Amino acid sequence: MVGLVSDVGLKRTLNEDFASYLEKEEFKIYVVADGMGGHNAGEVASQMAAEQIVSYVDEKFSSSNAKDLIEEAIKKVNRDIFNFSNTNENLNGMGTTVTVCFITKSFIHIANVGDSCCFAIRNNEIKKITKDHSLVQELVDSGSISEEEAQNHPKKNIITRALGTSSTVSVDVFELENNEYELYILCSDGLTNELTKEEILQVVTEEQDYMKSTNNLVALAKENGGRDNITVLLFGGDI
Repeated sequence: MVGLVSDVGLKRTLNEDFASYLEKEEFKIYVVADGMGGHNAGEVASQMAAEQIVSYVDEKFSSSNAKDLIEEAIKKVNRDIFNFSNTNENLNGMGTTVTVCFITKSFIHIANVGDSCCFAIRNNEIKKITKDHSLVQELVDSGSISEEEAQNHPKKNIITRALGTSSTVSVDVFELENNEYELYILCSDGLTNELTKEEILQVVTEEQDYMKSTNNLVALAKENGGRDNITVLLFGGDI
């Protein structure tokens, strides 16, 4: 069972988020991307990232190469987006965040670039697995501001790393054990800018149906302002 909603929000006219997933017997992969750039460039970058990461893993997967596969996929897509952006001046500077969950029978890999993120839930507790590549996160890490101050910081949306803005990219990969968590949430910052992780947990645990949960999360984010595109992908960690 999967819950997936992508909504333009209340302030934007174009949805530059994109999500994709694939569930097979040998593996499962889930991706959320949040594009940026002028014209339709952000929309193009996020769709390229989400769809091509999924297709790369599907094409290249074998149990022998699984450990490095998600990082390879993200770096390959980064090059593709960067090269494509140089083919048309309307696409110059386009990029996208990405967060990925790759589930195999041996391990679970969570990867991210930018400030789209992954939360994991077990026993009614929620944990943020990824770490944002953002100016505000750097301020938190340095002790300049608190986590509470970060939530509504005026420079919250300035990211320090993205796919497609350079020919190379550094990818953070977190390895988890199978069955370490029950549920996973991938989301764009349109959700986390409006809801705390405790609010996210409350909404998810109120419903058994994943689609109802994701719809409720998006609805609450819009009630709280809906200032950006909102994408939520909710799924279990079993295979």
